[in-house]
Amino acid sequence: MTAMLLMGASAFAQTASKVLDKCAATVSSKTGVTANFTMQSAQYGNAVGTISIKGQKFYMLSNTTTMWFDGTTLWTYMASNEEVNISTPTAQQLQTLNPYNFIHLYKKGYSSTMTTSQSAYTVHLTATDAQLKITEAFLTIDKTSYEPKEIKMLTGNKWTTFTISGLKKETLADSKFRFDANAYPDAEIIDLR
Repeated sequence: MTAMLLMGASAFAQTASKVLDKCAATVSSKTGVTANFTMQSAQYGNAVGTISIKGQKFYMLSNTTTMWFDGTTLWTYMASNEEVNISTPTAQQLQTLNPYNFIHLYKKGYSSTMTTSQSAYTVHLTATDAQLKITEAFLTIDKTSYEPKEIKMLTGNKWTTFTISGLKKETLADSKFRFDANAYPDAEIIDLR
């Protein structure tokens, strides 16, 4: 009986992985994807904006912050004080900055379970490595399109929830993921590298 339960649990985990693989394939595009998002966070506050992704690169424009990440360097522009911080984030830091980082998140250091509703899969990830910054996550994925609809992540004891809509594939130039100082001539640049 125990062996059957373990086999069933293993098959269920494989199903969650397959759903996440299909979702990752939908979001991963060699040319790029763009989507709208709203963020509610006890740690970072609330924001509304758009995000563009191409491989490991991302560009996020919100009502509070603009971020460019070219795969190595992160530029963060705060409109409220016209300041740009330049850094080289760690993989751990990127987990909390880019809501689409779940594309790679589930492959290492997490166990998964899944529930289904009429229109969506909800995958629950739980960290198996105490070093991981995101200790728990819930990913709601549309059953038909395999597009992510909601990403809810626990960092420390604070939840951050991203609601995603309007996902579309686009051809994005690499320059979109790098800060252009000429477009922000009055910004103070602080290099933290």
